Amino acid sequence: MTESTQHKADWRDRLREVVVNEMLKFERKESEFRRKDREERAAELRLPLDKLDLH
Repeated sequence: MTESTQHKADWRDRLREVVVNEMLKFERKESEFRRKDREERAAELRLPLDKLDLH
């Protein structure tokens, strides 16, 4: 019985490790995507100040 319990614990630990690694990869990709998206939107919103009528 102990052998079976240990096997299940090892399997759970391996599964947890895989899930954590996948989540970290996803978070890095998502962070990079958001950074690029912010930069693109910021570039699109920059307007030349000489063409704005502020008054």
